[in-house]
Amino acid sequence: MVDIRPFRALTYTQKAGNPVDLITQPYDKIDRAQQKAYYARSPYNFCRLILPLEENKYEVASRRISQWLKDEVLSKERSPAVFVSQQEFQLEGKTYKRTGIIAALKLYSYSENMVYPHEATYKAPKADRLNMLRNVQKDLEPVFLMYQDSEAQTIGFMNEVTKAEPMTQVTDTFGVKHTVWKVLDAKKIQHLQAIFEHKKMVINDGHHRYESALAYRDEMRAKGDWTQNSAFNFYMCYMVPVQEEGLIVLPTHRLLKNYRLTPEVLYGLACFFEVQEIQATVESIEAFLGSHIGEHAFCIYDGAKACGLTLRHDKSVYDFIDTYVSKETKVFDVVILRDIVFGQVLKTGQLDLDDTILYERWTRDALARVDIGEATIAFLVNSIAAKTVAEIAVQHELLPEKSTDFYPKLVSGLVLMDISIGENL
Repeated sequence: MVDIRPFRALTYTQKAGNPVDLITQPYDKIDRAQQKAYYARSPYNFCRLILPLEENKYEVASRRISQWLKDEVLSKERSPAVFVSQQEFQLEGKTYKRTGIIAALKLYSYSENMVYPHEATYKAPKADRLNMLRNVQKDLEPVFLMYQDSEAQTIGFMNEVTKAEPMTQVTDTFGVKHTVWKVLDAKKIQHLQAIFEHKKMVINDGHHRYESALAYRDEMRAKGDWTQNSAFNFYMCYMVPVQEEGLIVLPTHRLLKNYRLTPEVLYGLACFFEVQEIQATVESIEAFLGSHIGEHAFCIYDGAKACGLTLRHDKSVYDFIDTYVSKETKVFDVVILRDIVFGQVLKTGQLDLDDTILYERWTRDALARVDIGEATIAFLVNSIAAKTVAEIAVQHELLPEKSTDFYPKLVSGLVLMDISIGENL
């Protein structure tokens, strides 16, 4: 059964200053320019913990968090609590709210069928976050999960909680309003724990953090001095019902380095797709994708021209896909893109994050990175529905790396969890 628990959170105090100057995007969404901007905002900006500019970043983060606790810039809550966290945001002119629960979730190996990944991971980010855990012994950023709540039990719980005055409210630099409520009532928490016991949890964001936490847990257990209540057996998680209207998934566009849209590549693509040249503009690309949802359609942009691709309805194409693409995941555009376009046409082999492949959320940004030479070709895709991701994950099927972009990101710096030796839940 799924075990969630309240915890004594670490939070910023008034000494740290205005929360808007402290919060950040998740560490893996922060580039070098943002790092410097965050540093300039405050000497206590959370970037100084999750992604220090200094060379010995793990040691720096460890010393820094200890000093902030000593100086009472950060403090630990006296009583264990769970939290309700809500993001209010606008997308394409519409206002959404996404509400979830922050609690300590027991760490389960994927083979236990309690927590399910939905996409593959890279080794380097896992090693990075494991080193951070070893040094700071704190859950600095939550893992973001989803679960089914068809009877609206947790939704009802959250609706009641959000009627009260919040603990924290802050609007980030992207215009997203983040509000957090604290729940201390033991009976309410026990009721929530009972609801979660039989849930299946699917990771949305934070696969690398979760897998690093599993590795850290196993390291700590190997040392021998632990109990089932040891905090390192758990991880701070943000859990949202699949039924939430604000559970938005954006596409993640792929950008390759060192590959060109040559006549030979176009010929290879034409074996599988209907290929048509379209205007090389953001508007034309988004219009093409929007008019071909569910048709295994993509756009390609190389800085000079753009093409729209739509999977051909030939028997030979479907026979090929049936042979070379996973049965359960062949309905996903990102799988067709990986296995047919990258694997068969471009013959890319293994693609490495940042070295040979980049990812972008917005079409405009993807095209811009090609225009300035950071990549040579961009592949623009449609998004995948959260409900579909949840369904496929519990069938033990993995999508390619970075297949989804749950939007908006939960900001970092509002709530932390102590997993130091001797800390129990």
